[in-house]
Amino acid sequence: MPLDYTNSIPLHIQLKAKIEEKIYNGQYIEKIPSERELMDEFYVSRSTVRQSIEHLVREGILIRKPGKGTFIVLKTINDWLGNLSSTSETIKNMGMVPEIKLLKSEIIDLTEKLKDKTGLDKAYHFKRLRYANRIPMGIERHYYPIHIGIQLMKFDLNKEAFYDLLENELGVKTFQAEQIIKASIPPKEDSKLLNLTQNSSVLVAERIITGINGEFIEFENAYYRSDMYSFRIDLSRKNH
Repeated sequence: MPLDYTNSIPLHIQLKAKIEEKIYNGQYIEKIPSERELMDEFYVSRSTVRQSIEHLVREGILIRKPGKGTFIVLKTINDWLGNLSSTSETIKNMGMVPEIKLLKSEIIDLTEKLKDKTGLDKAYHFKRLRYANRIPMGIERHYYPIHIGIQLMKFDLNKEAFYDLLENELGVKTFQAEQIIKASIPPKEDSKLLNLTQNSSVLVAERIITGINGEFIEFENAYYRSDMYSFRIDLSRKNH
């Protein structure tokens, strides 16, 4: 896969972009190929490879481990448990760029488990893939009362945060959330979307949101890559 030698962009910058693309697409996982392998793959000199890697190391995307290779550094997204905020807000607060891809939007009959969670027989279901700096990092499934789901469908759900739409556009005031976090292995389809190997463990976050009068607003079931997502809470010990 030779680079474009007729392009005015220096070869080491072209190679840097190629390496980043393969990281974001999940073609390079955990570490990148050796210098020799990169030289053979892109038909470039060792100095070009080293310049490209040095750029990525300075940007915090790669880290060298002597004797072991050059490894990919994924910036962990910290979500403070004491604050009801959207995933987009959390990603932005970490200095990363959020992106969303809507995968499904449909009215569905709920399973018994979801009926218990929501108090509904049917719900509007949305499934979205979340990215941070173009890396797939989470899959979120949202369940709303049908009348709310119909209103949400009027907006571009590949861009908008649900919480912003609920409060600023629909006038729905979220009041309280109950959240459970656990570890699990996602379905094969979701593992593939997240560029994970089969049987990789993920963080699962389940959240129920209610309104001022205790009415059900949303149930969210989300899978997050454990190498990219961590939860933080500030604790204090009370003096008796």
